Amino acid sequence: MSSTPSRMPLIDMVKGLACVTIVWHHLAFYGPMSDIAQPLAPGLIGWLYDYGRMAVQVFLVLGGYLATASLAPQGVPRFGHAGNAVAKRFVRLVVPYAVALLLTVLVAALVRPFLAHPSVPDEPTLSQLLANALLLQDIVGAGALSAGVWYVAIDFQLFALGVLIWAAVRACPGAWVRQHATRLIQTLVVVGVAASLWIFNRLPGLDMWAVYFFGAYGLGMLAYWAVHSSRPWAWTAVMLLLGGMALALDFRGRILVALVTALCLVAALRSESLKAVRGFAPLVEIGRMSYSVFLVHFAVCLLVNAVVSHLWPASQELNALGMLLAFGLSLAAGRQLYLRVEQHVPSWSTALRWQAGLVGAGMLVALSSNWA
Repeated sequence: MSSTPSRMPLIDMVKGLACVTIVWHHLAFYGPMSDIAQPLAPGLIGWLYDYGRMAVQVFLVLGGYLATASLAPQGVPRFGHAGNAVAKRFVRLVVPYAVALLLTVLVAALVRPFLAHPSVPDEPTLSQLLANALLLQDIVGAGALSAGVWYVAIDFQLFALGVLIWAAVRACPGAWVRQHATRLIQTLVVVGVAASLWIFNRLPGLDMWAVYFFGAYGLGMLAYWAVHSSRPWAWTAVMLLLGGMALALDFRGRILVALVTALCLVAALRSESLKAVRGFAPLVEIGRMSYSVFLVHFAVCLLVNAVVSHLWPASQELNALGMLLAFGLSLAAGRQLYLRVEQHVPSWSTALRWQAGLVGAGMLVALSSNWA
C-alpha cells in the first residue's frame, strides 16, 4: 500500500478494486449490521467474510512493484542514506495513520456505551497507544486500535527490508560487486521470495514480521523487473517456479492470488494497449486515495453500525442500507483525509505531533471513562 499515488491509471484502478473489497470485507466481518442483513444476501456476505481479506495480497504485490519503481527503477538505488529513506517512508505512512487512529479512538469511546458488540475496541491503555503509534502493536502483543492497521506495520517493514537489501549490496566493497550489483540484488530477492513462500509463510506465528509476507511483496518486485526486461519470459518462468512450488508444498489461496496478480501485472504492463487504458474513473480515483480510505473506513463503519443498530435493531433492509451508507461515507471520509493530510508532504515534527495527539487523546478517553 502506498501513501502516494502510483500515477498509472491501470494500477490505480486495481488498487481501487482491492480497496473496495477490503472495506466490504470489514463491513461483512464486523457487525452488527451485517449480522442482521445477512439473510438478504447470505452468499455475498459469506464470500466477503471468508475471502474478501485476500485482496490484501493484491496490495502486497503492488507494494513490491511500486517500491522497486521508486527505489531503483534502473536497477541502481537512487536513494542516499538508507536510514533517511526508511525514515521518510515512516513519516509519510504514520501521519495519516495517526490521524485515522485518533478518529477511531474517539468514535469507539462515543459508541461504546450503547453498542455492546465485539467489534468495538476496548478502552486503550498507554502501552497499547504507544505500540500502535510506533507500528509495533503485533510485535509486542498489544491490541490493534483499528481494523487492518497490522498491514501498515507490515508495509513499513517490507519497504525497510527492500531498502536494506539495496543498501547492503551497495555497501559491499570491490569492483566485481559494483559491476554486478543489480544481479546480486535480484538474486537476493529471488532467494528471499523462495524462503518466504516455501518456509516462513507456512508458519502462522511469524505473521507479524516482513519475512512472512515477503513472498507476495517480492513477486511484485519480480514483476517490475519482468515488465522492464528484454527477457520477460525468464522472469515469468521464475515467478511461476517460485509460486508453483509454494502451492505444491502447501496450497494457500492467498499465495495463488498473489501469483496471479503478479503475472497479470506483467501481462498488462507489457501490453502497450492495456498499459494505455485510462481505466474506470471512479475506481481510479478510489485507488489514488486507497491508503486514506483503508485507514479511516473502520471508524466510519463503527459509527454507522452503532447508529443503525440502535435505531433499527431488527430491520434487515435498513441494516443493508446502513452498510451501503457506511461504504459511501468511508469513501467520503477517505477523500478528506487524502486531500487534507496524505497529499501534503509531512515532516518529523508533524508526525510527532499527531502521534502525541493520538496517545494523549487515548489516555483522556481512558481517564474520562474511569471517572464516569
